[in-house]
Parts: sequence; structure tokens; C-alpha cells
Amino acid sequence: MKVTPVQWARIEFLTRVIEKECQYLTETDQRLFAQPLTADHLQSIQTDPVKAERLDAFVSRFGRLQDTLGDKLLPQLLDAMAERTGATLENLDRAEKLGWLESADTWLVVRKLRNQMVHEYIEDLNVLCSALNAGHEHVKILLDTAHRLRTQCDRLSH
Repeated sequence: MKVTPVQWARIEFLTRVIEKECQYLTETDQRLFAQPLTADHLQSIQTDPVKAERLDAFVSRFGRLQDTLGDKLLPQLLDAMAERTGATLENLDRAEKLGWLESADTWLVVRKLRNQMVHEYIEDLNVLCSALNAGHEHVKILLDTAHRLRTQCDRLSH
């Protein structure tokens, strides 16, 4: 299989971005979840700008990594390998079959969590707390997927 220079440049760029996104998400995750996160804890965010920024950083970094992996790198990688690309769900199913993704269904759960964290937190701190804690539990899935995709990219370069 022959990867074009344009494809390779885009893949290299995305892998550099993902490396930084993994690092930043890991750091924010460790700070935000240094102690158990509860709805009462989240209540204090309204008066604590540092906690509020940490929360926003986690949500943003979680969503950004998920988007970069699933919506940007995955289709690029499939295309570079002469695999058929399609709608997101088709790409996720193909990535699961190739062993790059643990589960397409779990990935969709992660995507739903991202949407919950972004859109529902203003109204209900219990929903936010639940989504954040679930997001925290799924950070490892994002990091593991990033590692698998980077490994596949490395194989393409050889």
C-alpha cells in the first residue's frame, strides 16, 4: 500500500495533535478527579473560577480528543490503508474489526457522554456529575484508542 505524501502529512499532523491532546486530557483528568466528584462539589464551581476552568478544560479536552480520533484520524487512516470509509458508524465498526477500537458501541457511549457534558450541565448538576464521572471512567478508552491508532500510523511509515 502506498500512502501519498499529502495523506502522510495529514496523518503526521493529526498524530502530533493527538499526542498533545492525550497529555492535556490526562493532566486535567488527574486534577479534576483528585478527589471524588459529587454534585455538592460541583455546586462550589459557581464561586470558584479555578474549579470552573478545570471543569471546562476537562469537558473540552475530552470532546476534542474524541473528535480528533473518531472524526479526523480514523477516516484518514482508513483511507491511507485503502479501506473503504463511510459514515462515522461504519468507520467505527471497521476500526473495531481491525482491532484499533475496543468497541464501536462503547465509542458511541463516549460520544453521548461528551454531548451530555457539553449541553446538559447548565440545568442539572446531578446530570453533569454523573456524566463527568462516567467521562472520567472512559478517559482510558480514549487514551488506549489513541495509542492503537498511533501504533497503526507508525506501521504505515515503515
